[in-house]
Formats: sequence, C-alpha cells, structure tokens
Amino acid sequence: MMKKINILLLGFCCVLAFGQSKTSKKKPSDYKIGNSSQSNTVNLPVVNENIPLLIPKKIKGKSGFVNQKGKMVIPAEYDLVMFFGEDCNLINSPNEKVKIFGSSDFATVDNKGITYRINKNGKKVYQYKKEDLGRCNAQMQKALFHAYILKGKYGIIEDSKFKNPDDQSQFAIYPKYQFLYVLEGDDVANPMIIATYNDKFGVIDVNNKIVIPFEYSDIKRNYSWKLGKMFEVTKDDTNYYLIDSYNRSY
Repeated sequence: MMKKINILLLGFCCVLAFGQSKTSKKKPSDYKIGNSSQSNTVNLPVVNENIPLLIPKKIKGKSGFVNQKGKMVIPAEYDLVMFFGEDCNLINSPNEKVKIFGSSDFATVDNKGITYRINKNGKKVYQYKKEDLGRCNAQMQKALFHAYILKGKYGIIEDSKFKNPDDQSQFAIYPKYQFLYVLEGDDVANPMIIATYNDKFGVIDVNNKIVIPFEYSDIKRNYSWKLGKMFEVTKDDTNYYLIDSYNRSY
C-alpha cells in the first residue's frame, strides 16, 4: 500500500518559527551584524535557469549548498538550511539596519538551535533576534484546483467548473490515483501535483501529463516547489534529495 508522506514545512513558515523560538541568548550589545557584501561570490554555473544557483544538500545528517553541477559550495555544517529567498519578517523589521538581510541574496540556516542568515559565500551575516521580526503581510493565492476522492480513488477538479461528480467530463483528471496532492506554487492555473500510482510516487500536471515518473517511494509535501522549483524525493524512505522538473538530482 501507499507509504505515508512525510511533511516538512520549509520557507516562510519555518523562517518565522525559527525566528520566534530559536533566537540568540546573547544580549544585543554582544552581537554585531556582519557585512552583507556579495562581491566575492564564487562563479555559479547554470544548468537549469529555472532553479536556484545554490541548492540545499544534506550529507551525513548535516546540510549545506551545492551549485547546479552538484559541487559543494557552502559546506554541510548546518542542522537545517533553506533556499536562498526573501524573509518577510526581516523585510518588515522595525530595525532598519536588518531589513537588508530579508532579501533573496540570503538564506536562513539553523545550527544547534541558533538561526542565521548567510550570504552566497556562506558567511553568517545576521543572527535572528525576536525583537527584529516584523509582520508578514503577504496574501495567499487561492487554489483553483483540488483533489477529489471518488470510490476510493483520487482525481482533480477545477472548483469553478465542477458541479456534478456523475458527469465525468467535469473532472480535470478523473479519479484513478491512489493519492493526489496539489502543491502550492506561483502559477495557480498550472500547479504541480504529487501523485501515487501502483504504490509509487511521481508528479503530474493538471492535464494529467507526467512531469516526474512514478519511481519514488516518497515525495515530500513541502515548499521546495514554491521556493526552488524542485521536488524533495526518496527511493528508500531514508535518503531524501532534490530533483528538478527534468528529474535531474542534485
């Protein structure tokens, strides 16, 4: 039978959680904000222009970043890393000096319960403090498509067009899968959908076209697609890694 999908929340929700619960125990006067300069950033090759230049990578329980050719650029020395991207809590900070660290030039990393922003050279430039966090005002886009269960099988419906489940033509994808989950993304009209078929996981689109073949034992329902246009997968339920929409691993 289908194996249970593990849920790992990445991105904005994690940034907020880390900032609130794992802030530094040092007094403000004991910590100095680092230099945010990117002038010494190493050259980053482009294999796929649709994915980040720096990609999270876990090695022996620790995480760092590789470039698109799989070369380790920022050593795997953190307990958790996130994609380089904006942090709205810092962008909206009441502290003008730290707002710059909320930009997409930086990534959030966590080590031994302390959370930092690092630049693309791997340098720690900011350590989270609760008093620096502002409020995120971003509005969520309403999903146009949802999973629909009929006779124990999963399909996809477009909310605005679906009225009668007895009319097969009203389904975007008629129920035939063991499981479907619509991933959050920037393009709500063309979402990526995690699917399970014959006890294997893959990814399809709303036209039922296979994007990622059904060869994985699990694909995580997290923000890796929304933030990095990548999927976090495993073939052994233990070792997870990121792939792009061409099924290339990193």
